[in-house]
Amino acid sequence: MPTVKAARPTEIFARDDWVRLTHVSPSRGLWLTLHGWLTTAVVLAGTALLWDWHWLAGLVAFPFAIAIVGGRQLGLSILMHEGAHGLLHPNRKVNNFAGQWLTGAATGSDLHSYRAYHLTHHRYTQQPEDPDLALSKPFPTTPESMKRKVFRDLTGQTFLKQRSGQMVAAWLGLKAMLRGSPSTEGKGKRDTSAGTALNRGGAAGVSAPVTDLDGAIRTTKTVGRFLLIQLIVLVASLLTFGIIPFLIWTIALATTFQLFLRIRNIAEHACTTTGSEDPFTHARTTYANLWERTTVAPYWVNYHSEHHLFMGVPCYNLPKAHALLLAEGMDKRMTIASGYRDVLKQVTRPAAA
Repeated sequence: MPTVKAARPTEIFARDDWVRLTHVSPSRGLWLTLHGWLTTAVVLAGTALLWDWHWLAGLVAFPFAIAIVGGRQLGLSILMHEGAHGLLHPNRKVNNFAGQWLTGAATGSDLHSYRAYHLTHHRYTQQPEDPDLALSKPFPTTPESMKRKVFRDLTGQTFLKQRSGQMVAAWLGLKAMLRGSPSTEGKGKRDTSAGTALNRGGAAGVSAPVTDLDGAIRTTKTVGRFLLIQLIVLVASLLTFGIIPFLIWTIALATTFQLFLRIRNIAEHACTTTGSEDPFTHARTTYANLWERTTVAPYWVNYHSEHHLFMGVPCYNLPKAHALLLAEGMDKRMTIASGYRDVLKQVTRPAAA
């Protein structure tokens, strides 16, 4: 199957507009990374203080904190995705460090494995070779199936399934490292499936197999970074407000993060045109209100059609790209949803009698 046809920006945008849209700021990507962590810290600290003031106030705030923190965890994953495209910072070393350690490590993602995997998704979007096709192919689905998915996410079952697979691969890699087994990386075709157990759809999702020794070793390093970040969060929590902040962080990672990730994945490609030669039909843009931007659509990830059309545009410039496309009447070719509730209605249909 040939690769999907690319949009031609010079046929849509004025040259000056295109230069502005593709400019990678040396500060905005890093500021968004800081914003993700600061927002998380404020919510964790605020909920802990409420709990100290009165347990009932803390109990009321608890579910809201889990939702907001889960949204920021998804936000960090989205920023890792920006790093995979080289859009966090114009300096490649700074970009890769931010994408690997400051964003991806928090949710257990490996920037480099994800980059190779994700660029294949862009190359073959909604084609049979698309590695993310499994995320959109099951839709539309029944309300009963959707409820089961939501239940598994919010009860931590999805989290445990994905992490257990990742931990098994990491253990195999650790044993190989302790034995001093030689790496084959660079001597042949590099395996990019390892480390993507939590990377599908931008940051996380369906487990992918580890097919060689290098893959297992990369997964070990990915898990090592993930556990280090969890340890740092735990120590910071204990040194400041006790165990409550760490509990909120961990519960969010195991529940709301998984659910928001699923909804975001669904909105991006489910029930869009499969196999089309028109690049404007490969993804969906979803308008998001404030609560949706806080949870399922952080950092302008809802402008997914624009991202697939012009993947060199940083996330903070996607709204501008959208406005310019509308001004050119391109919305008639695009798949645009009025909100995430609308998307879920589109992809959820009762079973035929």
